[in-house]
Amino acid sequence: MPAQPKAKIYQEEWERRLHDVQVSKDDLNRLVMDYLVIEGYKSAAEEFSKEAALDAPVDFDSIENRMNIREALQRGDVGDAITRVNDLNPDILDTNPSLYFRLQQQRLIEYIRQGKVADALQFAQDELAPRGEESPEFLAELERTMALLAFESSPLMPSSVSELLSPAQRLKTAAEVNAAILESLSQGKEAKLVGLLRLLCWGEAMLEERADLPKLDLNDGTFGERATR
Repeated sequence: MPAQPKAKIYQEEWERRLHDVQVSKDDLNRLVMDYLVIEGYKSAAEEFSKEAALDAPVDFDSIENRMNIREALQRGDVGDAITRVNDLNPDILDTNPSLYFRLQQQRLIEYIRQGKVADALQFAQDELAPRGEESPEFLAELERTMALLAFESSPLMPSSVSELLSPAQRLKTAAEVNAAILESLSQGKEAKLVGLLRLLCWGEAMLEERADLPKLDLNDGTFGERATR
């Protein structure tokens, strides 16, 4: 059978349909507040809470604590980050051995980054090797990290190993810790707004299989392809 022709939805009609969708101001305010809290904008969250007359979903001081921990990890100060996490809630690391291993792995990476080979070897032997014996996953990550010493600055170093020294690795570790803290506070690991945008993109992709329609440009909030009659 020949493929069914796609329906055509023009921009004027599409905008009318979108405007017909009712979203309360209270729901929008809560979305904004959720984003500010999850992403760590303490001052903005405090001000918005007053302006929108919204109760704070968390203690605002906890936002600053999370950001201090994230900043410590992003600058490579894992020891400070672990101390701050334990001060905030020691159960976070006590009940999450995988996260604690990730932090210790990051500390080993920082030793290697600084050229502290002896410290790195001793730390790996004392702190990470015993955990590697308990878990094949931990052992594989330990071996990957120790490969940094084997290759040093060799151009033959696999990308799966060299990426451990990239800024993205610090960001990844910081994101995992941030998510764990949020979970301990009964908060979502990701801003609801981000999830809604992902759902929007998925919905557009599904619709495009059956219809030609204006596509929203997420960079500026306008329709990128203007459909005209």
